[in-house]
Amino acid sequence: MEVFFLGIDVGTQGVRVVLMNQDGQVKAAAEKRFELTAVSREEQSPELWWESCLSCLNDIVISAGKNIDTKNVLSVSVTSTSGTVIPLDRENNVLHNALMYSDIRSEAEGEICKKAALQFNPEGYAGFNASSGLSKIVWFVKNFPDKAMQLATWVHATDFIIGKLCGNFRITDYTNALKSGFDVSRGLWPPYIHEHLPVKKAWLQEVVPSGTVIGTLLPELAEKLRLPALKVVSGMTDGCASQVASGAVNPGDWNTTIGTTLVVKGVTVKEINDPLGRLYSHRHPEGYWMPGGASNTGADWITAGFSENLAELNEAAAQLIPTLESAYPLVQQGERFPFISNEARGFAPGGISRETLFAANMEGVAYIERIAYELIETLSKEKVRAIFTAGGASNSDTWLTIRANVLNKPVYKCGQISGAAGAAILAASATHYQTLREAAKAMTHMEKVVKPAAGLVEKYEIGYQNFLKELRKRNYFQESVLTQ
Repeated sequence: MEVFFLGIDVGTQGVRVVLMNQDGQVKAAAEKRFELTAVSREEQSPELWWESCLSCLNDIVISAGKNIDTKNVLSVSVTSTSGTVIPLDRENNVLHNALMYSDIRSEAEGEICKKAALQFNPEGYAGFNASSGLSKIVWFVKNFPDKAMQLATWVHATDFIIGKLCGNFRITDYTNALKSGFDVSRGLWPPYIHEHLPVKKAWLQEVVPSGTVIGTLLPELAEKLRLPALKVVSGMTDGCASQVASGAVNPGDWNTTIGTTLVVKGVTVKEINDPLGRLYSHRHPEGYWMPGGASNTGADWITAGFSENLAELNEAAAQLIPTLESAYPLVQQGERFPFISNEARGFAPGGISRETLFAANMEGVAYIERIAYELIETLSKEKVRAIFTAGGASNSDTWLTIRANVLNKPVYKCGQISGAAGAAILAASATHYQTLREAAKAMTHMEKVVKPAAGLVEKYEIGYQNFLKELRKRNYFQESVLTQ
């Protein structure tokens, strides 16, 4: 019997919902977009999210109901942005708009949270900044004391939608709770949060692994949407959900998503403790670890200077590689991963054609990716077994060829990659399959594999060493990056 799963993704610019079967085939999808403004980067209406989710769910039922039996929809899960938090009162009403992850008003509070964590919970997570949920909670209490008096629960964006689906707002998952201060190693809220910060212990949710059944669809919603009393499954952050959708869920699996930035996420047996804070680790539902890091380098340099004639540029680059030029297409100042340098600036050789610079920039991003994976192997003492890839950059065969040969590893291009798909797989893992790994194996599919070629690997080794020399010359990178 064919069965189905719903995945909901609430992003910064809209809501996307997919309906997938047990083989990972998308049977229906719906989307509602939000206008992105300076205001919406700081705060958004959770009720608008919910209205958009209902609209998408209704559209999916109408669309899919013509071809499938919606009584066979088993479960639903949700993903959303990491670090976005919402204050609720005792009746689970929204006290204030969602404080978005991109809201920088809590920068000072981020430093306060970081100092408290380092002092009172030095073995736990301490990477707090303006984008962290805990920083925003502290900021809100300071700036809205009257509303803080009415507070009953702080929830994350994922939890709000899950609460609206099943009525339970008091549960969150490990991935969302991390940046709100939850100690994923010990499985508890560290005492310093309510003892040394203006946070009440009663405001904090119960935390469970992603992929835990926490309720059923409310009867009135089931009737309204013409859906069964399907299971509601605890969710995860959008980055982790995209990793799940890529299929990178087994120890040794890693996923690189090159969009605006380069994001690396993977699975390790042991937690990675990075003393410099370049990597941080989420908890895998099966007890493994899901470390990750994000570079300021990615593909934004294409938007900034190469957005026209991309097809022609890719064709030209295919004939020019390897260029053996050293280019670092960092658009903004400063780097955070795989090395930290507030002074880092992009660089490129002079006197070369636009086509050669385009190819060299792609190579430069691949070199950054290789530094990242060498750092990961050093810190984890585990081998990177496979590299999956997603994001706009994976649509370039030339870039895939460069990366496979720079990394000297096969690169697997994923098929259906979206946070919503990851949420649907998570839902399936709790209600149809035995584990997340089993669900991902059945529901994810590779479009292609690009393998390294001996001749190119040797040439790119020379290019990589030249690139490292350029980074050292500018004092952006030291050998200690790969040994600490």
